[in-house]
Order: sequence, then C-alpha cells, then structure tokens
Amino acid sequence: MQATHWADIYADKIIREKGPKARYTCASGITPSGTVHIGNFREIISVELVARALKDKGCDVRFIYSWDDYDVFRKVPKNMPNPTLLETYLRKPITLVPDTTGRAENYARANELDVEKILPVVGIHPEYLYQAERYRSSIYAEGMRTALEHRAEIKAILDEYRTTPLPDDWWPISVFSSFTDKDTTTILGWDGQWGVTYRDDETGQTETIDLRTTPYAKLPWRIDWPMRWAREGVDFEPAGKDHHSEGGSFDTSKKVVEVFGGKPPVSFQYDFISIKGRGGKISSSSGEVISLYDVLEVYTPEITRYLFVGTRPNTEFAISFDLDVLKIYEDYDNCERIYFGLLPVNEKRRAKEKRIYELSQVGEVPTEPSYQIPFRHLCNLLQVHGGDIDAAIATLDGVTPGQMDRLKVRCQCAWTWISTFAPEDFKWHLATASDKPLALEGASLASVRALVPEVEKLDEYDEKAFAERLYAVAAEAGLEGPEFFKTVYLVLIGKERGPKLAGFIKTCGKEKILPILRRY
Repeated sequence: MQATHWADIYADKIIREKGPKARYTCASGITPSGTVHIGNFREIISVELVARALKDKGCDVRFIYSWDDYDVFRKVPKNMPNPTLLETYLRKPITLVPDTTGRAENYARANELDVEKILPVVGIHPEYLYQAERYRSSIYAEGMRTALEHRAEIKAILDEYRTTPLPDDWWPISVFSSFTDKDTTTILGWDGQWGVTYRDDETGQTETIDLRTTPYAKLPWRIDWPMRWAREGVDFEPAGKDHHSEGGSFDTSKKVVEVFGGKPPVSFQYDFISIKGRGGKISSSSGEVISLYDVLEVYTPEITRYLFVGTRPNTEFAISFDLDVLKIYEDYDNCERIYFGLLPVNEKRRAKEKRIYELSQVGEVPTEPSYQIPFRHLCNLLQVHGGDIDAAIATLDGVTPGQMDRLKVRCQCAWTWISTFAPEDFKWHLATASDKPLALEGASLASVRALVPEVEKLDEYDEKAFAERLYAVAAEAGLEGPEFFKTVYLVLIGKERGPKLAGFIKTCGKEKILPILRRY
C-alpha cells in the first residue's frame, strides 16, 4: 500500500535520494538558551517520527540531537532567577554561564537536562552531541581549517543572499577571548596552517591560538551547520520556516556543505506552534514559554505524540488548554477504536488512522485498547471523589491489568485540567456535612424530599428511566423541570447548573447523594 503518512513519505524520499545505506542519520538540535519549549519539541518529534518510519522499513537509523551549547549568551530570559548576575555573563558561551536555579553545573546544562529527562516519557531516545565539548576539545579543528582555506568561496556564497556584501576582512570563524571569555574579538590573521591571531576588543590584548589545541575558536552558525552535516553524514534534518525562508540559513548551508565535501540533507520546513489564547511565536529567550512538561500535565504521552503525528509539519497549529481538550481526547479515542476494529470506517480511513495510532504510541503498540472513559465523564467522576484517583477507578467495571497504568495517567491529566484549566462551570464539589443547607420551602422543599425515595431505588433504574423519574418528581411537586433541576443542583453542588442530572446522580451513587438530600 502506498505510504500516506507524512513520516513514511519522507522516509521513502530519504531512501530514494540518498540511495541504499548501511545506516541513515537523522539530525536535530537547538541552542539551550532558555527553557526548551513545545515549539522546539515539534522539530524533535518530527525527526523521531521520520526515524521511526525508516526503522519500520527495516533501515538502521542514527538519530542525533545536537546541543549548540557553545553559542553566545545574548539575552537573560525573564523567568531566570538572579538576572543581575546573569547579565555579567552576556557575550560568553552559555556553558560558562552559572545555573542560577541550582539544578546543574551550568546554565546550558540545566536546560539540557530538563529535555533529556522528559523525552523518554514520550518515547524519544536520541544520541546527544554536546557542541561546546566538541569545539573545546578541538574535534572540529579540521573543519575550521577547511573553512579558512575556502574563505573566499564561502564569502561568495553568503554574499549571494545579502543586500550588503560581507566586509573584505570577514573571517569564517569566530573566537572567544581567552582573557575575558567573551566573543568581543577581532581576527587579525591566519598563518595558512593552524594559527589564528585575534585581538580582544575590550582589553586590546592580542594572542595567536592553535586550532588543534585551543578551546576558544568556533564556526558561525551558517558554516557550523553544514560542516556538521558533512562530518556526521546527515541524511535528514528539518528546520523552522525562519531557517527555510528564501536566503535563510538552509539556502546558504546547502551550498556551503559542498566546501566540506558533503551533500545537503533531505529536509522540510515545519511551522510554528502557538498556545490557544496566546498569539505570536513562542520564544525561549523571552522566558514566556510552554514546555513539554506543561503539555504532559494535561495530555497523556500518547495523546501528546498524537497532536504532532496527526498534523503535517508545515501546518501551524495551537496547543489547547481550553475546552478543545475534550475533543482532542475524543479524537484520539476514535483513532484507537478504529485501530482495534471497534469503529467501522472505510479502508482508506482505517489505513490512515491505523498509522497515526501506531506512530502515537510511546513504545510497542498495545495489544488491547485503553479503558476508554470519555474525558468529560472522567472529570466528573474525579470530582465526585475529590480527586482521589484510586477511589474513582474502583467504581469502574472491567478495567484490565494492561489498561491500568494508562488509565491512571489519564486520570491525573484529567484532574490537572479540571483543577487548573477548566472553565468555572465545569468545576464543582459535592456538598458536605459542614456545608450550610439551603433555605428551601414550598414546592422546592417538597421536590427534594420526594427525590429521596427515588435515589434509594437508584440501582433499579438505568440512566434513561431515572431521568424520566426526575421529571415525574418535579411534576408531582408542582415544579417546572428547569426550576426543579436548578434546585437539585444547588442542593448537591451549590451551582445552578451542572452535569446531566440523571447520569450525575448515577455516577455519584446513592451513598454520596442520600446524606445530602436527607438534610432537607
């Protein structure tokens, strides 16, 4: 069957364009300049999905993730403690900046660890490359010398896409000063071999360094990226639309890579992600971000993957924390039902949803569907039990051992959503003995009292029959249905509206409802 999922289409393209290989290399990376946000995660999971698609075709795949932690510390994010101290490290490599949160040995490593700890939760296990370590140990000395040898050629490529040509004294490497650790330096010359002479523009001091032994030199981004493509033999690496824009770093890099004896990788442009209710591009350096940790508080790992698996990378979309959450859970549940043959659809739809479900799983595809309790009902059930997940699960019939772990995660996500993000009219709690009873009289009081014997016989009714009895109770007490429901909601949860009353009372059970009603 012809591949229909975008990850499989790109896997086929890689094999077609790169030819048969013993191993294909897929790459991603970022500068850990601040909290790594959910927009950055789009690139990570896009690469992982293509790598997984290649593996599904029987290919050996290397998935590398580069931490560009030898980049310059340019801006102090708003969400960092002790910003005054951090400001003293501006223009230095981010690996030399202290971690003012106290989590790691330096600023960059703290941001890296946050990602490295959470990615396995969503089934992503790349091989990490730390660029500060590689540059400072002179692994890229040959690459830097190659760039210097082809200085004029690289300058010509970069100038093609510039309105103002680079100055004649431009060099294809940069240097951090050994005197101040800052990149405020000017390169004065190169001896044609390994020696580079530079001046520290703050102190006026000069120094000649040997590229084979120095920890101070590095390539600028538009040369560094293609150098690493060639060195690592990268076959696939996507990039955001800022890099893929006309004349952007991808356009220049796919020409510069030939200087290093390599070929550009297969690529695609992925679009930005927004947060529902917030406009604009998410930015790590601003500190105003939503991280993968935040998303996993509301969405299970499989549904988090599903958000990206089911959306083409070049499509902008929003991560929702509002009522859309209910629909997203429902969509995933339908996808799962289609996979397990529980929801009949045509063959084309089934093939599409089946592949989306497979790629949404953290590990092996489960042998049975999850316990599919609708998210809205689960939220109500948890509120009945005051957030006690074990107590809520204990009321459910037919939960298998293979479903239990996934159900508990779903419960935790539902409770976080209802507690933190749900609209106020979704939130309620059952009245308790300490709550002051309402001052009811007349038909309202009579209707609540008449409801007691019906709830005592609750087990005899299904939900539909019980709903009919509720209307009968209202009529017998001389109340219109809406007025009766409003009264009962106020008695039970202190609000004029709530979940569908018959199902709600059935969910709560007579053990919880009768003590409240009998106070009247």
